[in-house]
Amino acid sequence: MQNEHIPVLLDEAIAGLNINPDGIYVDCTLGGAGHASEILRRLSAQGFLYCFDQDNYSVLRGKERLSNISDNFTVIEDNFLNLKKHLEILGVNKVDGILYDLGVSSFQLDIGERGFSYNFDAKLDMRMDQSQGLTAYDIVNSYSISELKKIFYEYGEERFAPRIAKRIIIEREKKPIETTFELVEVIKKAIPAATRRSGGHPAKKVFQALRIAVNNELEVFEKSLQDALTILNPQGRIVVISFHSLEDKICKACFKEKVNIQIPRGLPIKEKDIIREYRLVNHKVITSSEEELARNHRAHSAKLRIIEKL
Repeated sequence: MQNEHIPVLLDEAIAGLNINPDGIYVDCTLGGAGHASEILRRLSAQGFLYCFDQDNYSVLRGKERLSNISDNFTVIEDNFLNLKKHLEILGVNKVDGILYDLGVSSFQLDIGERGFSYNFDAKLDMRMDQSQGLTAYDIVNSYSISELKKIFYEYGEERFAPRIAKRIIIEREKKPIETTFELVEVIKKAIPAATRRSGGHPAKKVFQALRIAVNNELEVFEKSLQDALTILNPQGRIVVISFHSLEDKICKACFKEKVNIQIPRGLPIKEKDIIREYRLVNHKVITSSEEELARNHRAHSAKLRIIEKL
């Protein structure tokens, strides 16, 4: 199994965090521990790193990798939706930096039985938290045609969403669609032959949409990001790496709301008199270099944004 995780925008993310060796940092998406390892290496004996991941495999793998560097870390096996609650339980009310590396890790895709990938035949699963009930199988075999269309349109930006949803309904009436390869074949039947011969894999957008829906990724990210902003120390930073236009849209809107204070018309307040709480570190989104794109295909859709508490 090829499950080596190559962290995306690693140098840019670490530089963006502007790490204080004695500070407290949070990696909300431990994954393969690529970013977490680099953060931990930069911390002194007084510094500390908290990591979140709801995937048991990621937790075990991450702990092993980080323990080879230092003991100054704690891994919390839960969704980063509960970031603030867990830190408060541990007596941590303020931190110096928070990282989100969204999406699915390379090694999760490479574990065929997890059902994330259209390249391996497995049961339709796609759960990051293996203890939760809802799976991709449930969505594919029980959601209505309108619900499927909405998921494929909004989360996958799939232009053939109506045709794919209709074909799924037709096929599942014959027998349940149980595996990734079965779903791929259904998608291929729904998409025009000319489209199948060009571009990327015909199932890519649908699989992405299902993964986002199964794990409620967009709503969870938005809530967590709002909480994260409230626990930053002055000069503390949040770095977000997103791989989906809707994730980036949420991040951009949230950051913009924090830095752009609207003055009601008629109030005798000048722009220079406003005391701002946050600033954008990068006004233009950061993307991968040509060198990184050449060595890591996952980097192509990555976008990085940074905000700082003043």
